[in-house]
Amino acid sequence: MTTVPGLHQPKRAIVAGVEVVAVVALAFAVVWCWNRGVLRYSYPVADGAPLESTRYLGNWVGAAIGLATLAGVLLLDAGRQVVLAVRARGRKQVDPPDV
Repeated sequence: MTTVPGLHQPKRAIVAGVEVVAVVALAFAVVWCWNRGVLRYSYPVADGAPLESTRYLGNWVGAAIGLATLAGVLLLDAGRQVVLAVRARGRKQVDPPDV
């Protein structure tokens, strides 16, 4: 009889921990990319308030959005891994009846 590994595996908690560390690293990368993708300019005007302008660089903003999406998916999977590490219990395998 072969045993099928159940869903309840405490080693999944380690995987969840690694994923949370990756989410934190990705959060720093998101902030860094976003700050590189938003440029603010100020043009002085002789008779009034300076003109303010903001320029968005699509490649950096897109990278920030992509990294944030990846971080969200990893965070969801980390939650799933924790639930499977703690709660899920496998059923005992029953031998088929000998007929």
